Amino acid sequence: MSLVFTAMTIISYAQTDIDALMMSKNNFCTGLMYGNSSWKNYWEGTLKRDNQNLGTVSSQMIGIMGNYGIKDNLNILFSVPYFNNKASAGTLIGRSGLQDLTLTLKWMPIETTIGKADFALYALGSYSTPLTNYVKDYLPLSIGLGSNTTMGRLMADYQLGNFFTTVSAAYFSRSNVTIDRIAYYTTRMHYTNQVEMPTMNNFNFRTGYRSGKGYAEAIVDIMQTNGGFDMTRNNMPFLSNQMNASRVGFGFKYNFGKVEGLSAVGNAMYTIAGRNMGQATSISAGMFYILDFSKSSNNQNESDENK
Repeated sequence: MSLVFTAMTIISYAQTDIDALMMSKNNFCTGLMYGNSSWKNYWEGTLKRDNQNLGTVSSQMIGIMGNYGIKDNLNILFSVPYFNNKASAGTLIGRSGLQDLTLTLKWMPIETTIGKADFALYALGSYSTPLTNYVKDYLPLSIGLGSNTTMGRLMADYQLGNFFTTVSAAYFSRSNVTIDRIAYYTTRMHYTNQVEMPTMNNFNFRTGYRSGKGYAEAIVDIMQTNGGFDMTRNNMPFLSNQMNASRVGFGFKYNFGKVEGLSAVGNAMYTIAGRNMGQATSISAGMFYILDFSKSSNNQNESDENK
């Protein structure tokens, strides 16, 4: 049921953390993303239902993101999102604010040709941490889970002509979360303000058409929690619930030829199966621009040589 988890996945498809594109050395791509996610039905454990005390739960996100090419095969990415969450019914007060800073290193150690196809292997590592002291124990309207999270991902890309397939798998480790009460119940009583967060796995598959103009792709995404527990009947969700979701959708990127370095990206995703999750429909879109610092460096060198 966690809206937070659904909302966070908007960012995952925004800017090049799990696609097979690399930013060239000394190039910096940055821009803004807008995302909207909403749901009315949700899975309470494995039971699918609605809740008239919530109505439709929705989230809006505005994020600034960027990607810098340290080398042609090594990039560093960041994202800083602002969320606004609310419910259309009931008495729960909406929440808004800055969520988590995420930093990601993306490395392409292998790029080769197999027959007529191109093959590349990627390794990614990321770390995210809350930017503000937002309320965590307020699902489904809290803007984040408040955990320091590390992620490792392996990704492979195969492209034949303009048609490609990209597959990846990731593992998330999350730190304990401190909440504003000294006792809570999961499947037993815990007399502490520390919540132990289960680890998570993610599996992503995408296939489509890619060219110099951009790409169009179909996406299948599966998130699984390793442990946790189910929500109890008519209860609020909790941070350490088991939160599983299977989603399908599509994404695109379009490079504007008339303005070098300018591109538009977007995606739409729908949750087809879940556990303790909202059946969310999510859309996002953004504009990005590439700044080529290698050109300014070359121009400066040429100027120095002419002096």
